Amino acid sequence: MTLPVASHHGDIDESLVPGTVHLVDLEYKMATRHAKDQKDIVLVPTPSADPDDPLNWTPRRKYLALTCALLYTWFNGMALSVVYSVLVPLSTALSVTEADLNAGTGYMFLLLGWGLLFWQPFALQYGKRLTYLISLIALMAVTVWGPYARGNGQWIANRVLTGFFAAPIEALPETSIADLFFAHERGTYMGWYAFTLVGSNFFAPVISGFINDGVGYRWVFYFQAIFCAATWVFLFLFMEETNYDRRTVGVVAESDDGVIESGPDTEKSKEASEGPSDAIERIASPEGGSSVATKTFWQKMSVVDKPRPFMMHYRAWQSLKLLSWPVVFYSGFSYGTYLIYFNILNATSSIILGGPPYNFRPSLVGLSYISCMVGVVAASALTGVFSDRFIIRLARRNNGVSEPEHRLWLFAISTLVIPASLILWGVGAAHHVHWFGLVFAMGTTAFANTMGVTLSVSYLIDSYRDISGDALTTCIIIRNTMSFAIGYGITPWLDNLGYQNCFISVAFVGLAICCVFLVMIKWGKKFREMKRVDYWREVKKRIDLGLVH
Repeated sequence: MTLPVASHHGDIDESLVPGTVHLVDLEYKMATRHAKDQKDIVLVPTPSADPDDPLNWTPRRKYLALTCALLYTWFNGMALSVVYSVLVPLSTALSVTEADLNAGTGYMFLLLGWGLLFWQPFALQYGKRLTYLISLIALMAVTVWGPYARGNGQWIANRVLTGFFAAPIEALPETSIADLFFAHERGTYMGWYAFTLVGSNFFAPVISGFINDGVGYRWVFYFQAIFCAATWVFLFLFMEETNYDRRTVGVVAESDDGVIESGPDTEKSKEASEGPSDAIERIASPEGGSSVATKTFWQKMSVVDKPRPFMMHYRAWQSLKLLSWPVVFYSGFSYGTYLIYFNILNATSSIILGGPPYNFRPSLVGLSYISCMVGVVAASALTGVFSDRFIIRLARRNNGVSEPEHRLWLFAISTLVIPASLILWGVGAAHHVHWFGLVFAMGTTAFANTMGVTLSVSYLIDSYRDISGDALTTCIIIRNTMSFAIGYGITPWLDNLGYQNCFISVAFVGLAICCVFLVMIKWGKKFREMKRVDYWREVKKRIDLGLVH
């Protein structure tokens, strides 16, 4: 079976189910762009003829943009996680109870989600580069304020502002990755993003405990602010805008002379001199010239993106409307479920390891998070490089056609790991097993948590790439609302049932919820078919307005 391709940039085949793509050209008959290193892999989406299209950038240019996004994620994530290791000294210094400190963290998570209703439309309207820079400089200022936010009111205000200004971390890097990379390689870089997002949350407690012991709790905040400032300078000098007004979606056919049909963009290719990305098989321009970026250095350093029709309000409303789309809702629900396990781990690690019979000092509790880092690295590799190879293999077995649900089969691993980890953690703590058992459980929980991040986001982008910027906002709103709610439930759950019964019940609830991926494998394509007309209508509207990136 060969799926149809558009004959030129303006065509959209509305009969296609969103997300279903012809990824592998088994018979080498498709007249469209293919990967340079794997001749049978079709490039999805088809890049334009414009050398400034991020899909056409050289590998060096792409990896520099990726590095900037990952640095932003790492140091933003660390700034969000400093509180966990200094709760006791912070409570005394700020005259805020530990319960209120944790409540402030809950409000922070809530704003990390709902703040995207402003930041994601802002980034797509005025530029991702500008959004990254504003977010980091504001986060630096709020982080410096942290150790001086005395009283419950100031502390809650600090956490609310922290969540709001840090909110782009939740969706903007994924959108940047979708701007830069093709479907067959996107999972690899989503794995890198998941490593920096989750890894930073686990790494911060490792060093924060020692900083607190050495120079005091205030420097835990100061160091993170310094890191944010240094990252801001790097991004200002090297981060390039990846917003690009795309006039085509999906797979686009070449014309008879082997050149991809396009509009005015082809004029830029006449001025070319440098090769495109190694991922792209070269197609010569009519003049025989090669492709080079036409932007000057100062154009690349521009803080504000080019003018567009004002659509921030429309995008925010669209993100709320997407709550009714089954695939979008499932992605957010799945992401939120795996984040809850991370929250449960953070809420109980200091209590369990710091209490008898373990009596770990704060610095040793922080060191136990190295186990989580190992789990994050393993899961990032599995759901990154391996998952891309996995979906290509399944596509070959499916006549070259790739379905977003193919990637969901990897959830089978985390579905088994989660209940086993939670039982080991809770029952082990209740029966005072050796500390290594608990530290091992932390690592496997982090492993499953990272899998949930990568697979949930990748499934959403694979399904609805052309509206993924707004769909990711919806996904994160669901995820962080769930995280906020569980913050009020885990403590009474633990107090009323005890470690053993609490974590056994959490494990079996987790098992049941994680198994929902089987429902999506069975009926996910039908759910995508249900929204097919709405999806293509929305994509057409965005193409006309120059809003497809």
